[in-house]
Amino acid sequence: MARWRCRVDGACACNDRFVSDEITVKDFSDANLKELAKGQAPFAAIVTCSDSRVPAELLFDQGVGDIFVIRVAGNVIDPVALGSVEYAVEHLGSPLVVVMGNQGCGAVKAAVAGGKAPGSIGSILAKLKPSVTAAKASGAKGDAQIAETAADMNVDRMLKLLAKSPIIEEALKGKELKLIGAKYILDNGEVNWDTAE
Repeated sequence: MARWRCRVDGACACNDRFVSDEITVKDFSDANLKELAKGQAPFAAIVTCSDSRVPAELLFDQGVGDIFVIRVAGNVIDPVALGSVEYAVEHLGSPLVVVMGNQGCGAVKAAVAGGKAPGSIGSILAKLKPSVTAAKASGAKGDAQIAETAADMNVDRMLKLLAKSPIIEEALKGKELKLIGAKYILDNGEVNWDTAE
């Protein structure tokens, strides 16, 4: 999709290091860990999938304390995830919130396949269903294309949901916060950024 490309320069450079296998050495010294134990000030909060192939800290070449990560299957935002993002914005002062989907998301594929899901998995699929319906209505054909389109649309939906939070809305109005969507490409390790305004 053309609108997904690198847009956040600092984060792009960090992801470039991951893609080129040039990860920087992190400081896990006792002194640094003791300093981090005093508090955190992450420069970004990232809502992303629980998929074990989507480790946000590694993808952006970040160390302990650098980013506040909320992981849930399908990167769906429920009240608990929303509260976590609000905490990062309100109490930790994170100036950037990223909702990052991923290529080949298993939760989205399951939502496209439909059917009954066991246990609480159904609550995740229910959150994804509007994006799947919209993807089908957009003209996407075949399960694979529908799933990728739905994954992109789900990022958009979750960004809109976040923007309705009074805490986040206030930070956006005050120009203290930026919300942006992204998509991690499993095939090559790149993070592409949503360029739609």
